[in-house]
Amino acid sequence: MTKRRRSTRHGRARAGTLALALACAAVAGGLTSCGTGDGGAGHGPFQRVLDEQAAALRAGDRPGYLAAVDPRAAAYRSGQERVYRNLRSLPLATWAYQVTDVTRHEESATVTARLRYRIAGYDRVTTTDTERLRFVRRDGGWRIAAEAADSDTQLWEQGTMTVVRGAHSLVLGVGRDRSGLRRLARAADRAVPAVARVWPGGWSRRTVLEAPSSVADMARLLGSPASSYEGIAAVTTGEAGGGAAAGGSAPADRIVINPQAYGMLSDEGQQVVLTHETTHVATRHQTTRATPMWLSEGIADWAGYRASKTAPREAAPELARAVAGRQPGGDDGDGDGGGDGPLHRLPTDEDFAFGNDPARLARAYEGGWLACRMVAQQWGQDTLVELYERAGRAGGGRSPDVDAALRSVLGIGQAEFTARWRSYVTELLG
Repeated sequence: MTKRRRSTRHGRARAGTLALALACAAVAGGLTSCGTGDGGAGHGPFQRVLDEQAAALRAGDRPGYLAAVDPRAAAYRSGQERVYRNLRSLPLATWAYQVTDVTRHEESATVTARLRYRIAGYDRVTTTDTERLRFVRRDGGWRIAAEAADSDTQLWEQGTMTVVRGAHSLVLGVGRDRSGLRRLARAADRAVPAVARVWPGGWSRRTVLEAPSSVADMARLLGSPASSYEGIAAVTTGEAGGGAAAGGSAPADRIVINPQAYGMLSDEGQQVVLTHETTHVATRHQTTRATPMWLSEGIADWAGYRASKTAPREAAPELARAVAGRQPGGDDGDGDGGGDGPLHRLPTDEDFAFGNDPARLARAYEGGWLACRMVAQQWGQDTLVELYERAGRAGGGRSPDVDAALRSVLGIGQAEFTARWRSYVTELLG
């Protein structure tokens, strides 16, 4: 599942005996700066405090880092001591703040700032998050006393962080034992070359995984209710469209692990999940608003299942049940009253929405996977990749035109492609 930076989400509910719960919400829209109202006047004192703290962190100067913190804010200061240790365990290439808004009171102020950071050797671009901090005037200067509401939550703020480096991965965990994080790193290290064989260029071939201690902490990292991630094994954050379509660089991807749902999977199921998520990392710059979700989630599942010995009927149980009970002219249960059951059309983006009936959501993922599997088998793996890239370029990456992409790459339109997909699924699962 990919998550477009805090907007729409797409996910996958559990399916088959592997109890796979793949969620890839692509978080869209990017971050917007707060208006200043005064053209930035009055930002200087707060910018200097944050600049000095950032410089101290980069230099490994613990006293300098803590000098920015109010000495009377004991709980916050204790937390910042832990944050400092956590951040010093990361190979940070960039760490800087830009104050964008200040709301001042007599002896206090609420400051909004953009935090920009990049992990050396893993992030090809700089990630931007929003920090909201409460400052107080102390001994003639300004000091940070607390984090204000609506500030983005980071893993290194959630507890003591353990860092494990793999051959192709960096795993950050809170409340997780080192042996479990090493297992995650090994699975991530297997996923990267597996995806590189399908998608060799245009990405760093490295991944960063975040392993929070609970579903609640995972939800805080992603800015959504915990109920959104029940049964979801992992989420990849990022912004669809990369550079050209989005008008700038996408933030760095993070694969966020759900400790409960991921832990319920078999070893093979966990590998499928991480290969699926790594595919989203690899295809980030070719994934745009024009890319249909059946294709973006389908190619990720196709990559995930390529090395799996799981039979199609086991990997696609909901669609297999629908095929077994299929009646010509029957309703697909989505409320539109038409078509030939769940196979009367390719899955729509709405079929992937959280909150849908779990069976409908599973059928959407399974249908997308089998559509991509069919393309790879009948036209070839390279053609599937070409179709993905062509679909993402439609309308300058802003408006989908699946029919045009199919005609350009496969030589058939959407109606014929759907008919072939329907026959393929029926024969495979029937």
